[in-house]
Amino acid sequence: MTPRLASALMPLLRGMDPERAHDLALLALRAGLVGADPAEDDPILATQAFGLSFRNPVGLAAGFDKDAVAVLPLMRLGFGFVEAGTVTPRPQPGNPRPRLFRLAEDRAVINRMGFNNGGLDAFLARLAALPRPLPAPLGVNIGINKEGAEPERDYPAAYAAVTPYADYVTVNVSSPNTPGLRDLQGEERLAAILDAIAAAPAPRRPPVLVKIAPDLAGDALGPLVETCVARGVAGLIVSNTTVTRPATLRSRHRGEAGGLSGAPLFALSTAVLRSVHRLARGRLVLIGVGGVASGADALAKIRAGASLVQLYTALAYEGPALIRRIKDDLAALLRREGFARLSEAVGTDA
Repeated sequence: MTPRLASALMPLLRGMDPERAHDLALLALRAGLVGADPAEDDPILATQAFGLSFRNPVGLAAGFDKDAVAVLPLMRLGFGFVEAGTVTPRPQPGNPRPRLFRLAEDRAVINRMGFNNGGLDAFLARLAALPRPLPAPLGVNIGINKEGAEPERDYPAAYAAVTPYADYVTVNVSSPNTPGLRDLQGEERLAAILDAIAAAPAPRRPPVLVKIAPDLAGDALGPLVETCVARGVAGLIVSNTTVTRPATLRSRHRGEAGGLSGAPLFALSTAVLRSVHRLARGRLVLIGVGGVASGADALAKIRAGASLVQLYTALAYEGPALIRRIKDDLAALLRREGFARLSEAVGTDA
């Protein structure tokens, strides 16, 4: 099967319960049923960020492959990088079902999954079994358990554990579905976590990124940026899902609790990205996430300050053929707007 054919079958998955459909998609990937994209990427898309080389800037956001069960098949679909997780130190079932809702009319999803995952030990075993070198950089997104968590202990321990395998590590302090997690974005708590990570004994030191919420008050962004810069953070992922609900939402599920992702998040997340770019003044690499579904969306994120972009919700609607379509459209748009390389476009609209 090819990614294009797999995408043609997406309407069948959309007729199922969304969490069941997601589980089946992972099974199909693991079984090699989704195919691969053998085409070379346009050289204009190649870029470098936090010491890593990317053949293209289009990555898979955390949350799709929480347990790192399909890392290699996902990379073979043509992603420039894949972020696995969020993984927590101990296994946990997450929140009660139903906890994942399609807002088809809005090209959106609401989730309140609650970091459901099989825990760090099983995650590490899968990463250790991956053949090296991998075809693309691998990010690992780390979180904390809902019960019994000590952030200043658990984040550093998880960081140290994944460093043999991760090309970068993302500290997730912005999911709305773990009580109290977003409070860790405050200056003092975040500084304590980052200091503890820096002090953790680790076999190697892959770059640390922090994933932030799109719902932060404007006056909170400056201190957060300065805290990250002062502690050697390599970059920020902007942004996680939102707890806000735009008045334009039409789906009957629009009132469900949880984080909203997809097309309605695009404007908000891009505005926050632009603000963070101005505050960072080139001191942090930014990854733009939220509503990316086309080459034009990707370029808008890049021009707002992102060096890389990630997607998830659009993949659930469009299927794997979307990846090639975004890359080809982005390359054409970069040339049309007079850029010789992707890096030239970063922040040009900020």
